[in-house]
Amino acid sequence: MHYRARVVVAALVVAGGITSVVAATPPRPGTEANGLTENESATLWSRDTDDYINQTTYRERYGENRTAVQQVANGTDVTFTRPPATAATWTRNDFQDLDAGGSNTSVHPPHANLTDSVFIENAHATVFAVQPSTRAHLAAGTRPLYIAPNGTLRGFVDYRVRLPEGNATSEWSLVDHSVDTVRLQADGVPLAEQNGSHTPVLDYQTTRNGSATLSFTAEIDVRVRQTTRIDHGNTTSVDITFHADSVTVSDTLDVAFYNLSATAHYASYPNGDAGVAVFQSRPWQGFTLPERGARVRGIWRFYTARNSDWETLITTNATGQSVVESPALPVGVHAYPSQIGPRDEPVRGGPELLSTWGGDQATPAGTIGENVSIDVVNQSYQATYGVAARTDSLERESLHVAGIVRGVNETVKPAAGADRQLRRSNLSVDVVRQNQTAAVLRVELRDSRTGAPIQLADRDRLHLIGGETRTGAITINGQRVETNRSGVATVTVDNPGVYTARYQPGSWLSHNPAYVPATATARWHPLTTIQGWFALLVEVGWQLLPFVVVFYAGTRLLRLLGFTTRFQ
Repeated sequence: MHYRARVVVAALVVAGGITSVVAATPPRPGTEANGLTENESATLWSRDTDDYINQTTYRERYGENRTAVQQVANGTDVTFTRPPATAATWTRNDFQDLDAGGSNTSVHPPHANLTDSVFIENAHATVFAVQPSTRAHLAAGTRPLYIAPNGTLRGFVDYRVRLPEGNATSEWSLVDHSVDTVRLQADGVPLAEQNGSHTPVLDYQTTRNGSATLSFTAEIDVRVRQTTRIDHGNTTSVDITFHADSVTVSDTLDVAFYNLSATAHYASYPNGDAGVAVFQSRPWQGFTLPERGARVRGIWRFYTARNSDWETLITTNATGQSVVESPALPVGVHAYPSQIGPRDEPVRGGPELLSTWGGDQATPAGTIGENVSIDVVNQSYQATYGVAARTDSLERESLHVAGIVRGVNETVKPAAGADRQLRRSNLSVDVVRQNQTAAVLRVELRDSRTGAPIQLADRDRLHLIGGETRTGAITINGQRVETNRSGVATVTVDNPGVYTARYQPGSWLSHNPAYVPATATARWHPLTTIQGWFALLVEVGWQLLPFVVVFYAGTRLLRLLGFTTRFQ
């Protein structure tokens, strides 16, 4: 048994009742490895209380130092960009510390479903963990447990044998007892079966997809002997009778088998860049471009936490019950939408994240629970079921999609009609009319290859009557303009300056042909026209007229007073 620095439980046996209830705390860093390094073990406990103590206090209390990761984990919770393997490693090794209580004692977690029969009491079969798996916090009230189609269920089975009270003529003794068979089913369909064990490990494989109810079932058999002495006066005979008892115990778990079925759409830019968009109907991590060492990920991040249902165990025997601290804690992976949002990696020189798609979801912050310090979104968010990016090179065969359940990955399948050839567009801006106060700019948008006009749809209309629907926008001077069937739009400006029109096309996923963004510039100032110069001269003349009048009046006054002759 590994040493754990947890709360010590003093359990007194009191007939018919539980003496105390305690909450287990995570093992102190370095006291228990379970196949992990000290740093890995420190990242597991997102549900612990983050009462930070500094290095000096820690050294005085425990006589040792912590690593930097252990120190950080003492004050906050560590999150991951991918579902870590540490939870499964810990659970697999810690499970070995779980022991049954023997024929006279039943050991079970508080949430176990207990069953009694003639000679069997406090029998149960309880799921310890299913891995690989991820508990996804999608929205308020929605937190499915996604499990891999190929995985392992670990369970715990225990019971105690209850023998009738003997007397002077009858004695009872236990002959044999065992867990006969354990089974795993999904909605009644067998997945795995093996010989009985108190701590069975059931490996399963399935092609199922979607929601299901897992049933973990065990058959328990007991055989007892009854010895009866019969007094015949001068002689006594002995009658031996064997009694058999059996009971089936089970536990259920609602899950969703997690399979990826991603499709990809591709685009080729005029400069040789490649565009890729990947869609998956369930939450997923993102996709990688192995040949470039680049990655595009969605909104999901991960943390690990213990299953609090297993913090204590109840031991039951003929005299009563007691609560003990559990020697085994299953740890699970949790996925949540992060405030960090979708990202591309590396930040410099990596792919460019273009767009994401997904339905709006309410914040799942209320499903996280207490003592979990993570950057979960605190308002509604957009689930990233679709992600599009642009990169300077792409080998389609190596495009790899990663799920939110560890080990569930897939090579992407191209969607039908998935290729798009992006074209350049000709965007022009000209001053067609102007005066000293305003100018009319003519914006024209055409296909650079065919010369055909590009008509943009009004975002408030469902479609263009008699024409092809094409979203996108041209912005100029802070205004959004739509081109007509001739590919032309006009806008009036009243401030001199440089005006840049920017064409932002609609997504290449929904348009064929598709275009790349374009810009064009026009300058306008009243002095660029004869009318403008004439207006300027008139304006200057009017401004100088008072000074001319004053000068003329002054010279005339000087002449009248004779100052001009005297000076001469």
